[in-house]
Amino acid sequence: MRLTLGGSVPWPRWVFLLKKGYQDTDTSLQSSIITKVKGVTFTNTSELGERLWDVADYVIPPQGENVFFIITNLIVTPNQRQETCAESDSIPDALCYEDSDCPPGKPVMTGNGVRTGRCLRAENLTRGTCEIFAWCPVESRSRPEKPLLDKAEDFTIYIKNFIRFPKFNFFKTNVLDTKDRAYLKSCHFGPKNPYCPIFQLGSVVKWTGSNFQEIALQGGVIGIQIEWDCDLDRAPSECNPRYYFSRLDSRFPGSSVSSGYNFRFAKYYRDGAGVEFRTLMKAYGIRFDVMVNGRAGKFSIIPTVINVGSGVALMGVGSFLCDLVLIYLIKKSHFYRNKKFEEVRSGHPANGKANVEQLQNLQTVEA
Repeated sequence: MRLTLGGSVPWPRWVFLLKKGYQDTDTSLQSSIITKVKGVTFTNTSELGERLWDVADYVIPPQGENVFFIITNLIVTPNQRQETCAESDSIPDALCYEDSDCPPGKPVMTGNGVRTGRCLRAENLTRGTCEIFAWCPVESRSRPEKPLLDKAEDFTIYIKNFIRFPKFNFFKTNVLDTKDRAYLKSCHFGPKNPYCPIFQLGSVVKWTGSNFQEIALQGGVIGIQIEWDCDLDRAPSECNPRYYFSRLDSRFPGSSVSSGYNFRFAKYYRDGAGVEFRTLMKAYGIRFDVMVNGRAGKFSIIPTVINVGSGVALMGVGSFLCDLVLIYLIKKSHFYRNKKFEEVRSGHPANGKANVEQLQNLQTVEA
């Protein structure tokens, strides 16, 4: 009886051909990622005026790592200075009816500053907001309905990946080995150019099943996975990277508070009198997480011997278990039992007597 897995694949073929049981493997992949973004766009807003945006403005961090962020939308609060002003009325903890509701020195935990002890109310209103010492004026604008950098889908992302499998001292990169300096300036990733790691931003978002204008408006997180599966018994040219793109942040229907990705940062200045002021920016955009994994395999006599021995033992155990099932568990077990075993019955009494006499004679001769 031949042991099979899944009812059709023989065990030796499954181990040696599909699972490559004759190879020693290395999964301790060492990897390095270098990223660069290219592209410029122009905007004209009331807060910033006419402005040209390049990579130094919209990429964070600028040096390029396996995690980077591209700004696609902004809420800008210019000319903030440290002084007193009214807290935003969108902060529940800052609402007040009288001064006693604003204990001085106590910070507004979800707000922008420290209470001064005054409750500021507009005329004919019984409810107001606490006065705070903060960077004033506080951020008050809501998110724009259209992304600021709506042309960013034409930007390009360059992802350079170096890998090494230390057990086999094998090196590889995802960039074509060429001396043509113009290659990376003109190529784009595709089925015909797997070693041109330059991706168009709009295409990457599309490959995740998302809409660029939607993710550019409220932000999101995209994962780029590079997978290396290398059979080192073959030529190094057959060890090729595979790319997978996915949307990592939770996408909720409608305008859920859990949707999107954003953070704040500021640019600081000093006026002619030496007083510090700043421009606060709430940035919406796309965060990219580049992840690399892989394995390499190469022929080795040790796993070959181990798997052959295990296979022989496993086939013996398999035959034993099959016999148990056929003999004791199926309905027609008696049919298999009759074929498996031959029953020996005693012969004619006369023949039995003759056999006894022959045995006695044999014992007499031996004596």
